[in-house]
Parts: sequence; structure tokens; C-alpha cells
Amino acid sequence: MNMTEVVAAKGGAEWGLLRQQRVHRIAGQGTLRLTLNPGEWIEIRSADGVQGCEVLPLNEHAQQQLERLLPVSCGSADLFKAQLAQSSASAARLRQRLSQCGVSAPERVEGWQLSAEQLPFELAVSEEDAPLELVLLAAGVDMPVDHQTPAGELYIDHHYVSAPLEQLPLPTAEGAVAPMPVREIHVPHSSARAYEVKAGEWIQVSDVAGKQCSDFIAFDLAALKQGEEVTLDATATRTLAGVALPQPGLYSRFSDQHMQTMLELVQDTVGRHDSFLFACTPKYYDDAGYFGHISCTTNFNNALKPHGIKPRSGWPAINFFFNTQAEPCGAIGMDEPWSRPGDYVLMRASRDLLCVSSACPDDIDPANGWCPTDIHVRIFAADARFPRAIATRVTPLEPARMTQQTAFHSRTSALTRHFTEYRGYWMPTEFDGWGARAEYLACREKVAMMDLSPLRKFEITGPDAEALMQKALTRNVRRLAVGAVVYSAICQETGGMIDDGTLFRMGEQAFRWICGDPYTGTWLRELAAREGYRVRVQESTDQLHNLAVQGPRSRELLSSIVWTPEAHTPVDTLAWFHFTVGRLGGPQGIPLMVSRTGYTGELGFEVWCHPDQGPELWDAIWQAGEPLGLAPLGFDALDMLRIEAGLIFAGYEFCPETDPYAAGIGFTVPLKTKEEDFVGRAALARIPASDRQRLMGFVLESEDMIGHGDQLFNGRFPVGVVTSATRSPLIGKTIALVRLTPEFAEPGTQLEVGQLDGHQKRLPGQVVALPFHDPERIRVRS
Repeated sequence: MNMTEVVAAKGGAEWGLLRQQRVHRIAGQGTLRLTLNPGEWIEIRSADGVQGCEVLPLNEHAQQQLERLLPVSCGSADLFKAQLAQSSASAARLRQRLSQCGVSAPERVEGWQLSAEQLPFELAVSEEDAPLELVLLAAGVDMPVDHQTPAGELYIDHHYVSAPLEQLPLPTAEGAVAPMPVREIHVPHSSARAYEVKAGEWIQVSDVAGKQCSDFIAFDLAALKQGEEVTLDATATRTLAGVALPQPGLYSRFSDQHMQTMLELVQDTVGRHDSFLFACTPKYYDDAGYFGHISCTTNFNNALKPHGIKPRSGWPAINFFFNTQAEPCGAIGMDEPWSRPGDYVLMRASRDLLCVSSACPDDIDPANGWCPTDIHVRIFAADARFPRAIATRVTPLEPARMTQQTAFHSRTSALTRHFTEYRGYWMPTEFDGWGARAEYLACREKVAMMDLSPLRKFEITGPDAEALMQKALTRNVRRLAVGAVVYSAICQETGGMIDDGTLFRMGEQAFRWICGDPYTGTWLRELAAREGYRVRVQESTDQLHNLAVQGPRSRELLSSIVWTPEAHTPVDTLAWFHFTVGRLGGPQGIPLMVSRTGYTGELGFEVWCHPDQGPELWDAIWQAGEPLGLAPLGFDALDMLRIEAGLIFAGYEFCPETDPYAAGIGFTVPLKTKEEDFVGRAALARIPASDRQRLMGFVLESEDMIGHGDQLFNGRFPVGVVTSATRSPLIGKTIALVRLTPEFAEPGTQLEVGQLDGHQKRLPGQVVALPFHDPERIRVRS
């Protein structure tokens, strides 16, 4: 059975299409090199409907083919040359990527531009023609902070006759040039292969067609020569890491039975695997009535026999891409894998190893999508460099987005190794030499600085920009002045919250929406299309990174380093929820946008710049802030600050099933003063004030820790739930944000937090009004 037949066998037309198509993403200002073989075709799509695609040929034959295949109305590819002409990091990156693709003198290359209006566009190579080699670009110049013209993403749907292994994605690499593998091991379906790796080498295990499990075991080569089988050990790994399954970051080590690291998990595009159950065994198939069915254990025994390793009845293994779940009762269930074609894990060997990888033969249940396919292993040299990364996806079938570093990572990583993945970026949780408590105190008493670059930024421009935002947001956007900012919710038709964020009015029909969820941009485009609005919604996250500078001395700090022209408001007189545009240090400094906003309950600002200029901005603030007692601020301290200030967080205080009233931000729903319709208005208007759940504060009588999801009880029965909790330095006790039924939401009400089964352990406390800190919000308004 060849790969095309295997793909077709996966389940009919729908699955067949998914298995024969790979979707590539081209980031704004990025490139993609492709070879289209005879019979293959691509569809080029613009994510935001604004970004065009530039096409460059890689040889003379490709030039002739493209002249034939592209429409005569195509313009010249000039935008990528404008990007190259900049004296910027994005120009250097583009030049390096083009050089890697084989374009050594890009200024002299003639190409074509497909405008956004010409997309989507299909480009096909006939069966009679030669392969077509080309480069596709989502070109664009750097966006200044007060402009709204970011380069957008392109999607390339590549339809294969068969899926060539050379098209499997390489791991995300540091720098523009990705290292190439030094060895490749193909594992045909229903088989296993053994291979050796040296200390420091990298192992990429790829799912070729998607929904295919790969069991993995490793042996210490030096120990094997001494007659000892030192292998991966589940108990040691889980105990030392403190997690059920290692993941890229601090908790990434796989250990042996001597509690020594064997491998480090560096990248993972799936995040759903099983750790150390048996690889499938003959007994499993015998007990199911499939006598003599091949198993991973049998394949492992055969692969390991030449190495003198005794056979076993079952091999404990890391079951990559195997989708198992543990129910609250302890039962283990399973379903089809989450992996898509080309998904992978990347590990690094800590010592010389003998490894075995399987392509699981299980076809009697959903373990491999009911049809086993191939696994491919690549080995990279020890001197290759790959950053730690986890995949996220905004929509289910899009290509994986690997964790990025913010513009300020070079500075924060010099101060701490404690990072967590948040919204596709690595973010520091606390800093060495400070710690969450000291960082918190610096913000309350002096000044602190935090990287908030993962916030999503969307530029909304066009004749109907105000109409779109008036329809999408609960707030009355028509009242918002140019230069002002408003906090709002975005709801679905049920009244449940999709997101919250701040809206900046950049011009009469120009807005910048700052929010948490990257899906919000997709939702805004869909709403605009449904309503027929003439508007552009472009994501500018990659062009705008930001620092929060918060605390009583934040104005003093920023006023000393931010220059503003006469036409713009100086920082020292900037009003709450307004923004200004200036430069760092003087009229020739880097462009900045400064907003009087924050997430701490203190006087504070956010400072926005182009990512390439992030280190310069960090250094200037750090140098000016040191005499004022400036401290870096991590996520752990921010959580303490925002809970004390009664500020809500996605996934804790709200979700798509939570309306703004229950989330504690009913003030963002002005039903009486906003007469125009907005999405969710009808559902919100049906909720009587007397029936609305309320977000309140809760103070425990003890310092016991409670957490999100713990229930609050009045006697035997639950009347609310903890949404967020922390130990408060301000109050000296454990405090929480809690969602309560209206009957028990009055300040002074005595309730109990239930733990264990909710009844065996009770922690008494009292309902209080929000916020805990600065109830009149005098400090933040000062």
C-alpha cells in the first residue's frame, strides 16, 4: 500500500482531503519556498483580506511557467524590495531567508504581485510540466506605532499527489536558517526501527499523515555495554518533574530509574500524548479476539534483538500522539489522536542513547484514526540550536503556531529562568533576586516594569470602522474621542463573553483593539462580512510589543525619558484611559505610543514600540528607573496585584458561558445609554438585575490556600465558586474573587470554601466588596 492509498483509507473524502493537503502559514514580512511537482497545486489565501502575495521564480524555467500561469493583471513584486531597503532587523531577516532559498541578489529579481483582491488564487502544475520552484512572500515594511498598516499572514493550501517526506516541517530554529538533519530514519506503518544518537543530538519524531501514534523507548548505551538496561522510568520522571507528562520549559526532562535525565523535550506541536503505559502488546490483541495481530511490543523485541536486549511481554514507553484521558474516577479512556499531518516532538539526548521508535499497528480502535500510517525520525547535530516551543492554534485546522519570544526576552531571560507559556509567548513568572513578593511591593510602593507583549493588537480601519466596533463591543463606541481609550467586553449572541480588552480611537474611522484572545480578530472579520461593513481588520501583534510601567513613581519615570511633540499630550499630564505618541529621549529617538492604562490598580502606563526596538526601550526604562527603585514584574506578582484590584482574567472570571454581569464588569453594558444594537444585547437585556450572579471579594479567616474552581457553601449546599485566589500582602490573609448567587452576595455574608469532596474540609470566610485595594480607585486615577 503506497502513501496515497493509506491516506485514502483513513476515512473517505473528508479525511482523504485532510490527509493529502498541508497548510503552510507565511507570517507577515515572511517567506515560503515551495516546489510544486507535476499534478500538484496550491491555493493562496489572505488571512485578513488585505495582505497580497508576491511570487518569485527560482530558475529560468519557473520564470517561464509563472508568466504562463499567473494573470496578466498581476503587478510587479516591489513591496519585498521596499522591505529590503529598510535599515532594520526585518530587512536583514528577509535577506537571510531569501539567501537560504537560493535568491542571492534579490534586488535584481523580477517577480509578480497578487493583490488581496486577486486572492484566493489557485496555482497548478500540469501532469506534463516540470516541477515549479518558487518563493512566496507576505512582504511589508515596518509599521510605526501611530500607523495602522501591518503586514498580514498568508495561508498556502498545498495539495499533494502524494506526501513527500522532504516537505515535513523542520523544527522551529533560532535564526532565519534552519539546520538540516544529519540522519533520517523512516518507520513504515506497523513497524519499529532502532537507532543510536550521541549526547547533545536532537531527535525529531514526526507524524507523517496525522492521527498516528509512535511509541518511544531509550536505553543508556554506556550502561548497555556494562550489561545493565537503564531505560526511561515513568515514576522517576513524574516525581522529579511534578507533572504527568514533561513539556517544553522547566518541566521537560525524561529520567531513568536512577533519577538522572536521559532526554529533554524541547518542542511539541501537539501536547497530547500518553506517558509510560505499555506500548501495545500481543495480550491486548489476543484479549480483544485478534489473535496473532502484530504489536509494538513484538516490533520492539525484533528491533532490539540485534543489540542483545532480552524480549519482554510489554514495553513501558512514551506513547507520542496517543490520546488518553484519566477520568476523575481514575478510569483511563482514549480517542483519536490530536496530531495533524507533519506534527512532531523534538527531544535532545542528554547522553549516548539507543532509541526505538514505532509506527503503531493498532487498527482495532481509534488509537491511530483506525488506519496505521508512517512515522519519520530526523536526527540533528549537537551544534544545532532549537528554542523551546509549544504549539497553539487559533482555529482547529490551521498550522501550528510555535511559542515565540517577545521583543524584551533578551532582557528578561538575563534576569530569570522561570518562564511560562502564555498566548503563544514565553513570559517570566518571577525574577531571580526579587521574587513575587518583592516585585509586588515595588509596584505598590515605587515602580515596576512588566512585559505584556502577548496582548493581541488589531487595527480596524475603513469607512465602517466605527459601525463595526459599535456592533461588536458592549460599550458605546460613538462616545469615544480620538486619543481616548475605553475598556469593553465582546459578547456572542448568548451574552457570553468572547473577550475583553481596550479600544484605542486612533482617528475618526480608525481604531486599535487590544485584547487577549487571538481568535477575536477572526470573529471581527466574520462579523464585518456578515453585516456588509466596508472595513479592514488587520492584526498588528508582530509589529507592536509593549511594556507596562506601573506604580506611584511611574509618571515620574516615563516623564523623564519620553519626548512628545507640541501637538501631543505630554506624559506628565496624560489623563487616565488616554494615549499619546512620542519618542524615546528626544525628537530623534525611537517612536513610542504611551497609554495611561494598566492591570495593577496602581497609577500606571503602557509603552508600545516596534519589536526590533524593544531592547533599547527596556534599557532606557531600566536605567532611568533604577534610582527610583524599579523592579521587574512577573506573572505571579501580577496575579496578586490584579486580584487585590478586582480585575478579571480570561478563563478564570469569564469564558464564553459567562456574561459581563457574572464576570463583574456589568458597567461595560450601558443598555440605557447605548440604544443601538450590539451582539448579545437581546440576551443581556433578558437577565433581570435581581437574578444576576455577582462577582464579589472573599476573605478567608485563615491563610490556607484555595484555588479556581473551589466551591463556596452555605451549610450543605454550594452557592458560588472561587474564580481566582491569592495570599494578599495588603490584607495579610488569603483573598479570592468569587462568583455568587445574588441571595448570598451581600458584603458581610459568612460562607465556607469546601475542599476535598467539598464537605470534609471547610474554610470559613466573609464576603466583601471589590476591590480589596484602593476601593475608590484614587491611586489609579491620581
